[in-house]
Amino acid sequence: MTSTLLSIGHGYSAAALARRLSGWRIIGTTRRAEKAERLRNAGLEALMWPGEDLGPAIAAASHILVSVAPDDDGDPVLRTLAAGIAAAAPHLQWVGYLSTTGVYGDHAGGWVDESTALTPSTRRGKARVLAEGQWQALAARAGLPLHIFRLAGIYGPGRGPFEKVKNGTARRIIRENQFFSRIHVDDIAAALQASITRPDPGAIYNVADDDPAPPEDVLTEAARLLGLPPPPEVAFDDAEMTPLARSFYAESKRVRNDRLKRDLGVRLAYPDYHAGLRALLADEVDEG
Repeated sequence: MTSTLLSIGHGYSAAALARRLSGWRIIGTTRRAEKAERLRNAGLEALMWPGEDLGPAIAAASHILVSVAPDDDGDPVLRTLAAGIAAAAPHLQWVGYLSTTGVYGDHAGGWVDESTALTPSTRRGKARVLAEGQWQALAARAGLPLHIFRLAGIYGPGRGPFEKVKNGTARRIIRENQFFSRIHVDDIAAALQASITRPDPGAIYNVADDDPAPPEDVLTEAARLLGLPPPPEVAFDDAEMTPLARSFYAESKRVRNDRLKRDLGVRLAYPDYHAGLRALLADEVDEG
């Protein structure tokens, strides 16, 4: 019997997973007609949502992946689809919810793991905590095989630092003791696939690489790989940034990934940003 993945909010990470699921029926939702056409051209079934009825897709799904960002009231998927998803619980083999490591809040550069208390300081982080709780509550009521994935900062093809370094717009924002964790999109896909293969309802996984680092170090390495001088330094207090960009600097932490490796047997293809950047640059050269 063919496995069917319903990917609600089919975006960058979900697309990377879909490329790994050979022989699956994949139904992806999107808000935009042009993206729906791209999904169909890639061999997926596409639905416009919000808008189209997802009832038949939920009923047909063996697996569901949710990538939709929450708002201040929590998860918009559950506001409209909770009853249908709950009714489908008996035949669902796996449900994945993509959250973020922003749920942990600021730890002044310290380490966090899945047992760390959730103390977000940003509006986005608080919305994620609310949404996670809503999914966990539904799982408890309906017996949903829920898995939560707390993703670090995502990068990969089309989402690397090289273009800004090459065109001279990159700046190394310097703030003492500022650490970010990252994850290559292919390693996200590998983690999701490993969980699908080895489901553990109720499990929560941090999906991050082995080398949390200050953001300026990543830009310095990108410049080195390009044979260019490092981008200029700008003190955080003097930097011109959008409110969204500045909010990313409100929290500093290093994220442990031990559970991902131990419980799912994941071996990261890109265990640090050095490996990830080298691969991105090699892909750019090949495409060129």
